Amino acid sequence: MVRYRNLIDALDAAPDDRPFVTAWINEDEQETVTFAEFRRRARLQGGVLGAHGVNEGDRVIVIMPQGISAMTVFAGAMMLGAVPALIAYPNKKVEPSKYLSGLAGVTANLNAKLVVIDEEFPVDMLSHVSLSEGTRLLRASDGRGPGGEEELRDLKGQADHIAFIQHSAGTTGLQKGVALTHAAVLRQLEHLAQALEIDGATDRVYSWLPLYHDMGLIACFMLPMAYHVPVVMQSPVNWVLHPETMLQVITEHRCTLAWLPNFAFQFVPRRTRPNRRAQYDLSSVRAVINCSEPVRASSMQEFQNAFAANGLRAGVLQSSYAMAENVFAVTQSDILRPSDSPPQTGKIRPSGDHGPTIIWADGRQSRSSHRIVPVAEGTPGSISFTSSGRLLPNHEIRIVPDSGAVPANRNVGEILVKSDCLFEGYYNRPDLTAKAIVDGWYYTGDLGFTLGGELYVVGRMKDLIIVAGENIYPQDIEEIAASHPAIRDGRVIAMGVHNPDLGTEEIVIVAEVESDELLANALEIEREIRSGVVAGLGVTAAMIFLKPPKWIVKSTAGKASRSTTLEKLQKEHPELNFES
Repeated sequence: MVRYRNLIDALDAAPDDRPFVTAWINEDEQETVTFAEFRRRARLQGGVLGAHGVNEGDRVIVIMPQGISAMTVFAGAMMLGAVPALIAYPNKKVEPSKYLSGLAGVTANLNAKLVVIDEEFPVDMLSHVSLSEGTRLLRASDGRGPGGEEELRDLKGQADHIAFIQHSAGTTGLQKGVALTHAAVLRQLEHLAQALEIDGATDRVYSWLPLYHDMGLIACFMLPMAYHVPVVMQSPVNWVLHPETMLQVITEHRCTLAWLPNFAFQFVPRRTRPNRRAQYDLSSVRAVINCSEPVRASSMQEFQNAFAANGLRAGVLQSSYAMAENVFAVTQSDILRPSDSPPQTGKIRPSGDHGPTIIWADGRQSRSSHRIVPVAEGTPGSISFTSSGRLLPNHEIRIVPDSGAVPANRNVGEILVKSDCLFEGYYNRPDLTAKAIVDGWYYTGDLGFTLGGELYVVGRMKDLIIVAGENIYPQDIEEIAASHPAIRDGRVIAMGVHNPDLGTEEIVIVAEVESDELLANALEIEREIRSGVVAGLGVTAAMIFLKPPKWIVKSTAGKASRSTTLEKLQKEHPELNFES
């Protein structure tokens, strides 16, 4: 049963002296605020927002760097009963044109009373913040100033009031605001806390995840806030530049929980020199959850192998299927599964009998008929799928095959979700809502299948490549290409590009090399990648483009953007006959 009327009631119930947020800059620069101090700063920020005309139900857009100040502005808006939305802060990692387009679209759609930015917000981007009539721009302070708590009206928001808006992270996701009520968020947090056995007195969350993304906002801000769990947070930009710092923070602060996208399970060990690993201690960690679909066993195994000697216990690496439209998680792997449980027929696990279930299936049948036929590991032509776990309480899923066949176990199809924390629609976009929610079921656009009561996610419907009638998942190609030592982790995109002469799609791979110097060996690297794809999947890549570091276009959520990368490729290679 949900314990609180709204999220601010949950925050108010937290122990005054318990640490809440630690902003980790480096080993010499850190700031920690207790729950009492966080509440004080949030009320001060709420007072400032109120003085600028923000009232109950007004939208407040927050475009500030990751940190305590952004979090207190967000909480301060909720204290007023207003509806905050965190938007990605501009950085050098994001394609400027894509960022500016998304920023203009989202600010116009929300029609906010106030847009809050920091003192360092780039002046040249202010023109892309859509300020309609009645919308004001506010440069916020950091909330550290002296003074007592402001006397705010009790407008915290009832259970059925919108708590905040988070944005779905697709290629056009910045224009799809997901409005979530206090009740929906609290129900999701209760399910998640139960599945993970959250204990505010003993747990501590580590995060570098952006707060404008559901993993960062829900798992690493709202969950700790409502269940009174300390969280140690660093900047996403800082982490990307120095991924080894994750190990340092976990060691120093004895963190117990973390959520990571799949690529990070390879990125961290590959960016941590073996001769430096001995100084880290990961024995405090009880769950690191892979929350990026589809989950890759090879990535998790690489992380486990790299840090087992650092106290990383078997069974710590887990998985989940999550989305902004459901607040966050739909499934969660079983962190409490006994270590001596017998292995299931046709299945293996990454570390003995620990971690998410892995199944090996006949690759040809998977591609040609979207049917999962389990086979023994090592069977020629087989491919593996890793479970995202079992449904959380009060959640349902359906798998709808594109063939129109009757939904059943082992049929791959679109994943439909229904739950007690599902969103009611995209904010101010009834057109998108009507397409996404039908008869109470949310059509996710993700492909997957169920087996043994567990969900396996295989990719996005729109990304599926169809070559001569066979369904090819780009993630399978990307995993093979990324395994080449010359290719940067997580910096590969496989796409299907229509060839009108052949009447079918062809596979195009774009991959970043580790350094510019490696481009001198492009022909050899391309040949090795092409051979690996043929050996692993039995299909041929028509074109492979090797690019220097930072060439692939990323979304504000930090994911490689297929559509925008294809557009960039078309501009660079106008001589090629691309037809997307």
